Formats: sequence, structure tokens, C-alpha cells
Amino acid sequence: MMSESQELILESVRKYHREQQRETSFVPGVTPLLPSGAVIDEDDRVALVGAALDLRIAAGVSSRRFEREFAKVLGLRKAHLTNSGSSANLLALTALRQRELGDRRLRPGDEVITVACGFPTTVYPILQNGLLPVFIDVELGTYNTTAERVAAAIGPRTRAIMIAHALGNPYPVAEIAALAERHGLFLIEDNCDAVGSLYQGRPTGTFGHLTTASFYPAHHLTMGEGGCVLTDDLRLARIVESLRDWGRDCWCEPGENDTCHKRFGQQQGGLPYGYDHKYTFSHVGYNLKNTDLQAALGLSQLTKLPEFGAARRRNWARLRAGLDGVPGLLLPEATPGSDPSWFGFVLTVAPDAGFTRAQLVAHLEARRIGTRVLFAGNLTRHPAFADQPYRVSGELTNSDVITENTFWIGVYPGLSIEMLDYMAASVRDFVAARG
Repeated sequence: MMSESQELILESVRKYHREQQRETSFVPGVTPLLPSGAVIDEDDRVALVGAALDLRIAAGVSSRRFEREFAKVLGLRKAHLTNSGSSANLLALTALRQRELGDRRLRPGDEVITVACGFPTTVYPILQNGLLPVFIDVELGTYNTTAERVAAAIGPRTRAIMIAHALGNPYPVAEIAALAERHGLFLIEDNCDAVGSLYQGRPTGTFGHLTTASFYPAHHLTMGEGGCVLTDDLRLARIVESLRDWGRDCWCEPGENDTCHKRFGQQQGGLPYGYDHKYTFSHVGYNLKNTDLQAALGLSQLTKLPEFGAARRRNWARLRAGLDGVPGLLLPEATPGSDPSWFGFVLTVAPDAGFTRAQLVAHLEARRIGTRVLFAGNLTRHPAFADQPYRVSGELTNSDVITENTFWIGVYPGLSIEMLDYMAASVRDFVAARG
């Protein structure tokens, strides 16, 4: 039950939000058009302040509720919140190294197939676990890899596949999941950029053994910072929970005791019989939890996922129509059989365009249109990988093209039709001027 003083404070929060969010006119060339960002309404602000008033400063009731609700959205059995999507990737892959998996567990030197073009925290956990990344190329246009490339990369030490859906555009995940099944490989779906996307009518994030999500402000839902690991496999879920929570064996919620009814009635490892289960550690873990402040915001955001997805699809389609036929540019395409909830709108400058990516980007940035390169481009060209072990399967030709010639602009729900039309017109004007 909310107290009178809480009601008064939260009503003041709503008033404050409305004062801060008074609409201002879009001024072309003056108003900054971000490539990504959070869309926060007054319900979100109230949810965050409400949790603060209750001093829910650690993971608790809101975190557990978000986990249940988010798992339900994807139709999966278990979700575990983390402090970031990068941490979610680390937990997902580290879970596959654990002894509970028996002979299937990943061991140092085992190979994990991934793409060379993407965000590095899909790849870092492979190296951090003493495993070997096997880099494969992607397609221009969809910016995803293919099942054929994955199949060609499988070797005698291949044990897993870990790939992200590129900017919300699903890779052919059903085919790659079937390939993983045939070869006895684990599949981790990095779904951080693609929450709400569909492949063959099914949500991305539901094809792999484990999937991850991110709630950074740029993503489809935000908690400020935050991430999640989801799975249908209860054994993997239990491992993820332990690794996230210091590696402890106990699964009591905060403030609870003796959920297993044998807190002082068991013996593990070399510990004495009856050693407190709350302080028994079965994994070498981390502390990667989030807080209820974040989860309260996430719960409010979760109710808006359908409308956010609709806005992203509408905005992408508007740019696609506005830039159709512009010479010198390769426009993005949805992977066949997919319905992406787009993260961004990707453009690749053709080699014979008569202008460079740098020139077009400078033109857009001068008009206050924010741009981003396609994350790391070819990861193997970065200093971080200069002394790291990896294997390359085939050529990374397209990853190199992306590194040199590709960038993206925004489609997030905070952009209006007027803004999108200005973005498209700015690109057309630049290309036309170079006739």
C-alpha cells in the first residue's frame, strides 16, 4: 500500500517529467538526431523513483518479477538479470565450461565459431575462457553470416557457435541451430541488438541453448545498464545463476534462508558436514547482478516493447523508401524469412561511388545527424587481437569492406517522420552534389 507522502512525491515526479519533456520543434541542422537512445516516459520515471523511495537498492522483488515477465515474452523457462549485456555473454559462455555438463563441457583450446564483424563482447568471452574463436565472414546487405559459412568452419575441435543478430536483423538462426544439433554443438544467440525480432515467425533468442540481451540505453529496452541470460535448460539456468552470484551453491533469494531445507544438513567438497550452505561455493564465479532500481525501470519499459518494435520497423521502412535508388550506396536488406526489429539503418558506400564513407559521414555529422560505424568492423584488425589466438575460416573480404566503407544511422523510436525525411534528404543531397 502506497503512503500519502509517496503518492504526493510520485505525482510531483509526473509533473516534473511533463515540465522537462515539453515538446520543442525540430530544427533541421540544429536539433541533434542521435543514432540510438532511450525513450523514457513519465511512467518510467515514476517506476524508477518509486523503487528509490522504497530503497530497493539491491536485486530483489522487481528483479525477480522482470526475470519472470521477460522469460514469458520470449517463451523461455528461465531468465537471469545481469549488470550488462556483455556480462550476460560472459556468463552464457562460461556456463558451458562447467563440470555439470560432463563430456559436453567446453575445455581450453576448444573452438567457438563466431563472426569477425560485430561488437567485441560477443567474442571476448571465448578468449577469456581459454577457447579459440574461429572467425567467419558475413554478407553485405544483411550483415549476417550464413549456415554454409558456419558449416565450412566446423573442425575436429569445434564445440560451440556464438553469433549476434546484426543490428536487429536475424541471421539464419533456424538453419544454424539445426546445424549445431547435427554436429552436437552448443549455440549461444547474442540477441542484444534484436529483442523483438522474428525469424520464420519465431522470436530471436529462442533457437539457441542460451541467449543474451542488453538493456543499455541504445537497445530496444533500457534499464540504464543491464543485461539478461535466458534458457529453456534448467541445468544451464542453475549454472548461470551460481556464476552470476559469486559462484555460490545456495539459491536463496535475498533475505531468505534454507530454501533447500538442508542449509545445515549436507556435506560438499572438503567442508565439514553441516557447513552453512549460504556460504558454500560450487563454481568460480563473479558478482554480476543488477539492482531493483534498474529492474523497476525495465518492468515499465517492457510494457512498451511492442510499440517500440513497431516504431523501429516504421522508421527503417521510411528510410529505406527515402533512399531507394540513390547511386553509390548499398542499402540494407532483411534476412529472408525474417521480420527484424531494427537497431539501425546500415549503408555501405560502393567502391566506385565517387565519394568516401568519411566524406558522407562528415556531411551528415555537420547536419547534426549522428552516425556510427558497424561496431568493430573486422575484429582481427584491432590492436586487442594482435597477440590473441584465433583461426579464420575462408576469407574475411566483406568484413574488410565493412571496416572501410560501412556506417549506420538511427531508427530508434525517438525519431519522428520529419527527422527521418531530413536524414534521407541529407544523404540524397550529398550524393546528388557529387553527380
